[in-house]
This record gives sequence, structure tokens and C-alpha cells, in this order.
Amino acid sequence: MKKTIMISALLLVCLGTHGQAGERIRRNQVGCYPQQEKIIVVEGTNPGNKVRVMTPDGKTLKAKTVRKFVSPLSQKTRYVVSLGSLSAPGDYRVGLDGESCVLHVSERPFHDIATASLRLFYLVRSGVPISQAGDYNRPLGHPDTQVLVHNSAASPMRPAGTVISSPYGWYDAGDYNKYVVNSSFSIGLMFATYEQHREYFSQLKTNIPESGNATPDFLDEMMFNLQWLLTMQDPYDGGVYHKLTTPNFEGFVMPTDCKQPRYVVAKSVTATLDFAAVMADAARIFEPYQHDYPGFSAQAAAMAERAYQWAKAHPKAFYFQQQLKDPAVNTGTYGDGDAADEFFWAATALWRLTGKQAYLDDARQYQPQQFTTPTWGNVASLGAFECMAAASSPLRETMLQQLTAYCDAAIQGVEQSAFQSPYGNNPSDFGWGCLAEHCCCQALALLYADAMRDTTKYRRYALQNADYLLGRNATGYCYVTGFGDKSPMHPHHRPSAADGIDAPFPGMLVGGPNPGQQDKRDMKNAVYPSNVPDESYIDDAESYASNEIAINWNASLVAFLCWLDALGE
Repeated sequence: MKKTIMISALLLVCLGTHGQAGERIRRNQVGCYPQQEKIIVVEGTNPGNKVRVMTPDGKTLKAKTVRKFVSPLSQKTRYVVSLGSLSAPGDYRVGLDGESCVLHVSERPFHDIATASLRLFYLVRSGVPISQAGDYNRPLGHPDTQVLVHNSAASPMRPAGTVISSPYGWYDAGDYNKYVVNSSFSIGLMFATYEQHREYFSQLKTNIPESGNATPDFLDEMMFNLQWLLTMQDPYDGGVYHKLTTPNFEGFVMPTDCKQPRYVVAKSVTATLDFAAVMADAARIFEPYQHDYPGFSAQAAAMAERAYQWAKAHPKAFYFQQQLKDPAVNTGTYGDGDAADEFFWAATALWRLTGKQAYLDDARQYQPQQFTTPTWGNVASLGAFECMAAASSPLRETMLQQLTAYCDAAIQGVEQSAFQSPYGNNPSDFGWGCLAEHCCCQALALLYADAMRDTTKYRRYALQNADYLLGRNATGYCYVTGFGDKSPMHPHHRPSAADGIDAPFPGMLVGGPNPGQQDKRDMKNAVYPSNVPDESYIDDAESYASNEIAINWNASLVAFLCWLDALGE
């Protein structure tokens, strides 16, 4: 029998007359700022004027049904209800026909969930014992001190079969491998928020082994993965291995029970450029922290420039997994046949670090024509963030105009949407990793536009995406483990499935509704409840298409929620 534990998260209650989770009222299950609009959505029948709100001091208020909406995705009828200002901190009980739930109003509603989303990276560390996680403690797994060079990665100085040491880093997703593309992207995305809120992160504590040093916990966590990334560059030519992997995915077992050999495989231009970009950023950002990490900034800067030169010499060195033999490799690909966006990000990051004209010239050559939300497969927006954060960048205004145009388009039609949010209104909003790449990253773009334009125009809409993510949506799930009263309990995540604990690691963002259902044929016991785009989600460990977790998705959650939390300081 699995062991049941309590999670240190907000345990809010939304109970019907028989003690079951309410099905009609959809709301943010975690919390709202006092000044934030307070909206719920009611499924099905018209609530009219029957919604009541009991304040913390016992008064009863009437809520107002604002409008009716028929979903173009499911044809279901929903009603948007305004609860009024509710500006005093406290718990407000919302009731309708015997069903009730609590709306939590706080000066720091996102602090616990933001901290948990960042602390998740400690829980997925590789190559060290996890000793400060209570019931989630585990012994060392995957030391990665004897990793083999795959024949696809062989070079004259490192022939196939060479044993190298490549420890530390984060497990990438539901599996136990480590991927340069996704690791670099994840750090780069979180760095974008860090650079806008350095003081906030200097105070944020996550209770990790490094917490007692002079470096912010956030940067300590990034360094744990950067230390692994350093080992993924071939010291003899500057190219970067695409990933460190087993030939096949491991079963749903703990790290100590994994037996397959681990390899570094083919160098790729995309991995090398992502490495160059994030090392250039890290060299800048860690410069003040020489006491804890002496010499790192100089080392990272040199390795970033060397990687960029390798990429310039090998611009078509894309990763083709089907070409890998003896052994064949069947794990995640992170394949990408276009490196223009990676060149743009790396060139802008290296220009910020060095000021060299050659990097600025390359950035101009590869600059995008429009803003797109950041994903591992399209990192152009990370380059755009670099340009906008550097006041001296000649590309700053162009990138800012593109961002503003994107944000203005994103907020159109919110007042007529089903869940009063920019996200979640079109079939294209849903798919693999949608809650990260479309919901969180859209909100991050909105917040970034506010910061760059020195306005608060877009903040309201970013908060609406938080409402959607945390429960005001078609499934009624708060999509972050350990928070709210209806959150995923069975993510596609090997440690959570194999550790003998009922509750999964807290603070994980699942991929979300995915009408592609690419895992449907592989699921033996689970069946999707719906084919409707925003309902195509199942809380089952078999569902890697809708219920897996990944560091890049959690990075978007950290970037988004930590920014929101910083607004409350």
C-alpha cells in the first residue's frame, strides 16, 4: 500500500452537498490579489442572481451574472459571474444551490505555489542524494561519472566508447535522461524573469543544500544544471552533445533501479547554440557571485564563444535520431531542422556579454519578423527578451514593437470569452505542453510588455491566465500538483509513480489538454473522457500526451508565477 502524506500547499475546500468536489463552479483554486478582478464561471444552468458570497466577517453579498457564453469548442453553455471587488484579504465562501467553494484573497496569493514550482527543480536533480525533501528523499541515482561516447558523437580525441564524466543536471521530464536543448531553454526562460526581478529572487528561499551561501537560491539551482551543461561540450572542438541518454526509456522505476548504460550522443547545431546562449547569460549573471563560484563566469564566457564558433562552422549539423546505430536510440529527440532562432538567441546573448559587433551583425541577420511565445523549438523570443532588456540594443525598439503587437492581439475578445481569459478560446490553444507554451508563456509575454512599456495595461490579462491555469477552465483542474482542491494525482512521471507515496511531487505543471491524444493507443487502462480540445485531458500516469511533466514546462511556470509573486512585494 502506498504511503499517504500531507503536502504543504493551500488546501481549499469546494464541496457539494454530498462532500464531492463541486462540478458547476469553476474558479482560481489557489488565490487572488485584493485588487484583482474576482470572476467565477458556472457550468450549465443559468445561476441568475442566486450566487452568494459570504465574507470573512460573516456578511452575505450578491454576485452578478455578467453574461452567457456558448463554447465554440464543446457547445456547452457557461455563465460568467462577477463576485465584485472583495478587496479585503481572507477566505470568501461562494455558494450556489447547495454547492460551495472558497475563494482565497491574499497579499501574496502566489507565493507558495511559485516557491514550489522552483523547488521542483531540486526534487528532480540527478546524480546526488535528495536529502532535504522529507518523504520525497531518495538515494543517489545516475551518478553519470562513467558515461560512454556514442559512435555518433565520436571525434579523434574522443573515439566511440570513451568514458567521460557528466554528473549533475536535472532529469528532463517523466524520464531520466538529460537534454541540452531543453535544459538550456529552461534556464534561459527563467533568467528572463530573474533579470526583471533580481531583488525578489535574492530573498526567495527554497530550502536546498546551498541555501546558506551568499548566492540566491534561484541561481544556486540554475548552477546545478549549468555544472552538468559544462560537461556536455567536447573540450577538443567546442561542439556540444545533443543529450545524455539511455538507448531506451527506463520503466516506471526509481533511479537506483535503472540499469541501462548511458551515452552522450551526436553534437548538434541547435544544442550548441542553446548552450552558447545560456552560458553567455550565465557568465553575466553570475559575475557578482565569485565567492561561491570562483572562475565560473570567465569559463562560461570562453565556452560560449567557442560553442558559437563551432555552430558557425557546422550550421547544418541537425540532430537526426534515426541515424544513430549500435546502439539505436529511442528516447526524446528535441529535433529541430531550423537554427535561425537559435542563432538569433545566441548572437544577442553573446553581444550583451561581449559587445562585439560581429554578434550584433549576426543578430540582425537572424532577427524574427514577429513575436512568438517561447518554446524549446523556437527560442527567438528569448533573443527578443535579450534585446529588450538591454537599453543600448539597436534592435530593442523593433523587438518591443513586435511584442506589443502580439500582446494587443492576444487580449482581443477576452470580454466575450468562455473563461474570461486570453488563453483557452481556440482549438489551436490546446496540444502538447499547451499549458506551458500557450498559457504561461503568453502571460509571461504580457507581463514583459508591461515592464518594457512601464505600464500595467496587460497585467489584468496575465492574471486571467493564472485563473485559467489554476481552476477556472473546462475540466475544473488546478493543473499544478499539490495545489487547489482538484489537482493532478497521477502525472506521467517516473519517480512520482514509483516512490511509494500517494501524492506526486508538489509544484509540477502537467502538459494539459491535448486533442491529438498521441498516447491513446499506448494506454492500456486509461481512456480520454472527451475529444473536445479543452477537455481532452486525463489524470493518469499512462497519459504522456496530456499528463507528463517537463522542466521546460515548469520553467514557464516559475517564470510566470514568480513574476506574479514579485508584484505583491
